[in-house]
Amino acid sequence: MKNLQSMTLTFLGTGTSTGVPVVACDCEVCTSNDKRDHRLRTSAMVEIGGLRLIIDCGPDFRYQMIREKVDDISAIVFTHGHRDHIAGLDDVRAFNYVLNKTVDVYAGKEVVEAINKEFPYILHEKRFFGAPQLNFITIENKAFQIQGLEVEPVLVMHNKLEVFGFRIGDFAYITDASHIPQEEKPKLSGVKILVINALRKSKHISHFSLEEALEQISEINPDEAYITHLSHFMGRHEAIQKTLPANVFLAHDGLKVHVPN
Repeated sequence: MKNLQSMTLTFLGTGTSTGVPVVACDCEVCTSNDKRDHRLRTSAMVEIGGLRLIIDCGPDFRYQMIREKVDDISAIVFTHGHRDHIAGLDDVRAFNYVLNKTVDVYAGKEVVEAINKEFPYILHEKRFFGAPQLNFITIENKAFQIQGLEVEPVLVMHNKLEVFGFRIGDFAYITDASHIPQEEKPKLSGVKILVINALRKSKHISHFSLEEALEQISEINPDEAYITHLSHFMGRHEAIQKTLPANVFLAHDGLKVHVPN
């Protein structure tokens, strides 16, 4: 198993499905000049021991790769099949062309089905020239390895939809959750860095509110927690951050976090 001492997390995007600013919205968040209030669709990158793992590949994937000057990726792992988490998959073909490589994709069965509907030309047996070159590995709710790195899924609920969070060493990543089943909680025991979603301050049917996310953070008790998948209804980054516990942070696009061993 890979040495976990050199793990770095980069928030590629921290916004909900609309992104922030929202098209045609003139609220104080969407018109903010604070770059931390500008949020692409949620995605993350984990770098460890030469491996570069992308968590979700939404519609802003191309720009996220260019902004972070990413010249290679090792694999992509998907949390679920909603479009704001899979819609950038076609842009993976740039890595195919430039590096002459096939990219491994780790996803649950339902995600593969969603990708097949969104991109029928990728998995079709008579692929057209230029389609992304991807190697699909189906995952279940049990630990698996990506090039020697152990990844443990954490099954959470997005209203009635099952979504995978992931734990890698002392780091756990949970997005698009409104409930963490009690039987999954032991998988989060002892995490030092927790990423968890909170859509807004008020309650929502399929996402944690800020209060609910803070309750989960208090129960899991990581050293540090970062909140992602935010909407413009959350409020200005600067104002909300002042209300949070000392070890809890609103994530923002481009933020890099070192994960201690």
